[in-house]
Amino acid sequence: VAGLLIVAALAVLFARWLIGRDAVSDFLTTYPGTYDLPESAPTGIPAWLGWQHFFNVFLTVLIIRSGLMVRREKRPSAYWTPRWNSKQKISLQLWLHQSLDILWLVNGVVFIVLLVATGHWMRIVPTSWEVFPNAVSAGLQYLSLDWPTESGWVNYNGLQQLAYFTTVFIAAPLAALTGVRMSGIWPKEAQKLNKLYPVKWARAVHFPVMLYFVTFIIGHVAMVLATGALRNLNHMYASQDAVNWTGFWIFAGSLVVIAAAWVAARPLVLAPIAGLFGRVSTR
Repeated sequence: VAGLLIVAALAVLFARWLIGRDAVSDFLTTYPGTYDLPESAPTGIPAWLGWQHFFNVFLTVLIIRSGLMVRREKRPSAYWTPRWNSKQKISLQLWLHQSLDILWLVNGVVFIVLLVATGHWMRIVPTSWEVFPNAVSAGLQYLSLDWPTESGWVNYNGLQQLAYFTTVFIAAPLAALTGVRMSGIWPKEAQKLNKLYPVKWARAVHFPVMLYFVTFIIGHVAMVLATGALRNLNHMYASQDAVNWTGFWIFAGSLVVIAAAWVAARPLVLAPIAGLFGRVSTR
């Protein structure tokens, strides 16, 4: 830990030294961290996006938990067998993981449709090559602790935009495509298809993508709290550009819901629910 703190301190000092150079200072002036979006780009965070955000966080946390449980599980305490295929039996934790995946995919499709229909895609999809120097500028300002001006209600900085774009349009599809390959719905008898897309490839990508999501969540939450927590939480949870406690209390309530679901995700609770869609057994 001490070593990491020393490295972090040196990185901050180096960033501050760089910013003091005339060439870097001119670069930051030319590229302050953001660029102008298209004139038709909407501003603000609509209520549907706030709901999508909560539901996505809820599902993602439980997917990560259940995925880690499946990865560590050696002797499942319960199994689930679908009614339409008595030969296909999976652990109850894997049933939970795949069921959550389906809900996550449905939520994602709804999100993309609304993103395109409302024009909000322009806020997270780069529309100019200027996103890259602005991302470098924003990253340097963050590292120096002289943080760029936050205006998330109107426009994300280049680093934020690239991070959101990567998460939505690269990491999420990778998680979906590799998850489907490893799931029970994949046609295991399709030899040519299996040869073109081996399951070992999916396993090799799926876990690192999960680690990316964990890293993104930690970094995202840290920046939300460190760069004006009340205003940022109001943006996402209360759909208002104001500094008050409304968004915070909605956020706190969402954490209670997520924590309750985390605790409830165990065989005693899951078995009756899984039993509605198949047969639950201990062997």
